[in-house]
Amino acid sequence: MPPGLAVETVAEELEVPWDLAFAPDGRILVTERPGRIRLIEGGTLQEDPYADVEVYHRSEAGLMGIALHPEFDSNGYLYVCYTYREGRNTFNRIARLTDHGYFANSHHAILDRIPGASRHDGCRIRFGPDGYLYATTGDAIKPDLAQDLDSLAGKVLRMADDGSVPHDNPFPDSLVFTWGHRNPQGLDWHPETGEPFITEHGPDRDDEINILEAGRNYGWPGVTGVSGDTRYSDPIVALTPTVAIAGAAFISGDRFPLAWRGNLAFAALKGSHLQRVVLEPPHYRSVASRQTLFRDEFGRIRAVVMGPDGFLYFTTSNKDGRGSPQDGDDKLLRLVPAPPR
Repeated sequence: MPPGLAVETVAEELEVPWDLAFAPDGRILVTERPGRIRLIEGGTLQEDPYADVEVYHRSEAGLMGIALHPEFDSNGYLYVCYTYREGRNTFNRIARLTDHGYFANSHHAILDRIPGASRHDGCRIRFGPDGYLYATTGDAIKPDLAQDLDSLAGKVLRMADDGSVPHDNPFPDSLVFTWGHRNPQGLDWHPETGEPFITEHGPDRDDEINILEAGRNYGWPGVTGVSGDTRYSDPIVALTPTVAIAGAAFISGDRFPLAWRGNLAFAALKGSHLQRVVLEPPHYRSVASRQTLFRDEFGRIRAVVMGPDGFLYFTTSNKDGRGSPQDGDDKLLRLVPAPPR
């Protein structure tokens, strides 16, 4: 355990929690991959689902990302990304729901028929500082789609809250913001520079942390890791052996030690740990050091989100068919300052 810090359990007995979002009134919404959104209110996990979404739950596919509209307080809009089947075809969809306190309804698709598969679906969604919705998409186990600008697979997409194309996207009439991605699973913006960072799964080598630049190609499947090929953007971190890098968030606020602020925390599924990445000022585009936290203590870790209370929240993923469930799994946990002795 890092000195001065402790881990608290927020909720237990979840089923493959994939992502979470915080409502302004303190409620926490957690997606479960089989197709449920769960509600935590007043520190208690509610028994009835907040919403049920019909999904294709197979291997890595199902209900995944969630994000609240920047004006959620007034419009009640939340967005989810999930996998579904149409005949023999598999797709991903981004849909909007409307909050009603203890439940949400009014399902409305804003972006449909994103290529999907049982693996490599991406589906992390976040509203950026510019007010637009960003979505990561995987290559849907068809690597060449990542290099096809006419396909939405293997990309990071940028859209308005209704799914339309922003006027300043890098490609005319296209949602594509960046391309050449394999399976991006983490997305957040640096608190000082405002630059978007993603984490993405490598194949048998080179899990990556990338800084996104509009219109840039990140190389998959032609290259992985640091290639030095000027046609592609190189990652700032390439991890071999791979750890199945997943959710990521920047640490902010004054709850953590000063040395932790502005650090990137990411989850490792196969590696069964959290990792803290210290970036080099003043540009924060290179890595000064990395620290492994909780190796093999909680099992597989998937989501990492900075809470509005200044604590770092993360979920286990031991019931996803690849882990070894522990008592109470799956769990929502948070990293907090340790109480004085």
